[in-house]
Amino acid sequence: MSVNESAFSVAPPAKAGARSKKKDKASPDKRERILRAAIKVFARKGFYATRVSEIAKAAGVADGTIYLYFKNKDDVLIRIFEDRLTKLLEFLRKETLAIEGVEARLRRIIELQLGLLEGQRDLAEVITVNLRQSSRLLKQYAAPLFNEYLEFIASIFSEGQREGIIRKDVHPRTLSRALWGALDGIALT
Repeated sequence: MSVNESAFSVAPPAKAGARSKKKDKASPDKRERILRAAIKVFARKGFYATRVSEIAKAAGVADGTIYLYFKNKDDVLIRIFEDRLTKLLEFLRKETLAIEGVEARLRRIIELQLGLLEGQRDLAEVITVNLRQSSRLLKQYAAPLFNEYLEFIASIFSEGQREGIIRKDVHPRTLSRALWGALDGIALT
């Protein structure tokens, strides 16, 4: 199966309640264009050195348009992480559901994750480098989703331990973090 950038593209979450007429003109395509532009600019300049106007220019929108979709620059970074990691989790679950055997499922997770990030060094850098530079953002927004990702992988390691094909003296969460760290390093090199 070929995996490409569209696997990381997601529509914005539905908003509860009424929206202003100004927000009704907002489109998912423009939001996605802003996120993609932000990924490129953040990767090139770094999160802290990037101005919202630079993201707008790269996306081909007016500066104020950013604020139709996002509260501020921090919110853009958070949404990149949430959108892409949510999509990755959904994709991993769907793809591994029908696969029998722990080894085959772990192999498929590795293939998919590396395939999803193949050719997307900017995204890998934004998620792994820029998000880490802001411990507040990581703790407040990214931790729950990242923990969900780690728990998903750990559950497969736990299954392997129950089946006797993975050592029982290493905690599944440690194995999960080790796998993520390895894939993280590969994605950046």
